[in-house]
Amino acid sequence: QVQLVESGGGLVQPGASLRLSCVASGGTFDSYVLGWFRQAPGKEREFVALVSRSGGATSHADSVAGRFTASRDNAKNTAYLEMSSLKPDDTGVYHCAAGRIIATRENEYSYWGQGTLVTVSS
Repeated sequence: QVQLVESGGGLVQPGASLRLSCVASGGTFDSYVLGWFRQAPGKEREFVALVSRSGGATSHADSVAGRFTASRDNAKNTAYLEMSSLKPDDTGVYHCAAGRIIATRENEYSYWGQGTLVTVSS
């Protein structure tokens, strides 16, 4: 099994940057696609970004394209979500998830972290 632990969230002002980290243990890290999802208060969880097993391919939701970058360091069993030009609409609990295929649907991911809260407010 894979255990995932996110960190790096916090309260920031609009326009600020944050880097979220997702540390994996208990499995073969490079066997998994790493996805990032977020859930705003009162809203459904939505896809944010993903990074392929090798880190050579990424995909990002239209709402974050150009501002967020997903990456990974397989030697450290860690995935990252670098966020810049943050907006209030980016507020939510951010989860990393591990799955076997490249997909934007959350039901394609088998393992989930506990989430880290990002609040963007002036």
